[in-house]
Amino acid sequence: MNFEVVLFKAVAALYSAATACAFVYLFSKEESWSKWLLRLLGVGLVVHLASFGFRLSSFWAIPENRYYLPINTFFGALSYMALAFAGVFFVVEREHRLGILGAFVLPWCAFCTVAALIWADPKIAGLVPALQSYWINIHPGVIMTSYAAFGNAFGVGLALLIQERQLKSRKPAELCYRLPSIEEADTLNYKIIVAAFPVLTVGIIMGGIWAYGAGGRFWGGDAKETWAFITALVYAGYLHMRFVKGLRGRKAVYVSMAGFACGVFTFVGDNFLSNL
Repeated sequence: MNFEVVLFKAVAALYSAATACAFVYLFSKEESWSKWLLRLLGVGLVVHLASFGFRLSSFWAIPENRYYLPINTFFGALSYMALAFAGVFFVVEREHRLGILGAFVLPWCAFCTVAALIWADPKIAGLVPALQSYWINIHPGVIMTSYAAFGNAFGVGLALLIQERQLKSRKPAELCYRLPSIEEADTLNYKIIVAAFPVLTVGIIMGGIWAYGAGGRFWGGDAKETWAFITALVYAGYLHMRFVKGLRGRKAVYVSMAGFACGVFTFVGDNFLSNL
């Protein structure tokens, strides 16, 4: 077993432990759990970067892979996705100090790393000629970073729905008083999406430019291209309803969650339909 996989297993353990702390903190008043959440997540990010660095060095040992990022396999993509999820949440948490939202976001980090260990082959593969382009260092990373941001928004939206349900109940649980207010969650959900949407749009445009350079066409109607566009349309619809219609709260969250579902399908489900 190479050292990269050993480090990656440690990453999976650290992200899982941070997720566990997040759930304990969700139902506890003890602030120390929130601090441990951030510590474990921070260490996990550092170890994850080290693991990715070892993968990069092994990847570059293959001549045709020189100077490209190792995200051409499902293992590499899941690793980067987990890194993006953790990184975006770390930035959001440092900015807003809402550790209780970790229970709604960090499970994605743990899931991606564990899924990579169970279902993906960590073996390093050489790049096929069509992928030997500097765009592989930009386009996939930009797209997946936007998906990670949308995943964070999904977690915030889920917290909003739970809070709304608690407030409507006759006997709200103590959790109601620890979750962010509906207005606060709605605003944060919007802020994340409005920041991530341009990233997704730029990523799709980059994909079109790459496709044109590789095959002489910007759009080929492939399932992955189509569903990436559908994802962008759903989030564009969310922003339109927010700006023009003034839509907020539960209905707006449902639209944003539909967008994230489209993003997940584009990332995973389309692999069974796409020729790309």
